[in-house]
Amino acid sequence: MEPEFWVAVAFFIFVGIAWKMGAFKALVDGLDGRSAKISAELEDARQLREEAQRVLADYQKRRQQAESEADDIVKAARAEAERLAQDAHAKLADFVARRTKMAEQKIAQAEVQATAEVRAAAAEAAVKAAEGILRNRVHGGSGDALVSQGLAEVRAKLN
Repeated sequence: MEPEFWVAVAFFIFVGIAWKMGAFKALVDGLDGRSAKISAELEDARQLREEAQRVLADYQKRRQQAESEADDIVKAARAEAERLAQDAHAKLADFVARRTKMAEQKIAQAEVQATAEVRAAAAEAAVKAAEGILRNRVHGGSGDALVSQGLAEVRAKLN
């Protein structure tokens, strides 16, 4: 008989002994245990993945909220800056208007005062001219009294 035949017989005897001793059951139990362990690890990995997705979704939601809040803050700041610029412009315009009005009032007062001074100077000159003319034309005590009275009336009317 050939050696391959004896190898085949020995192999079948070995398999038969292994089967009788429970080697196949131990092998199957080991593979089943390994399969259960791999299944448990896969389940843990799936749970971790789901948790990571929830955390990621939460962070994305928070990021969107933060961006929205930042946009709102920027919009509010721009609106506030625009309002402040408008207020400053209005205050500046009011200030310029008040200063212009005050300057116009001062100019008007100066004109009135200058007119009054010119009238007073003209009246004084007229009084002096009239006094000179009357003194040259009227002589004596009654003339001096008449001139003084007339000058007092002229001064009262011109001022």
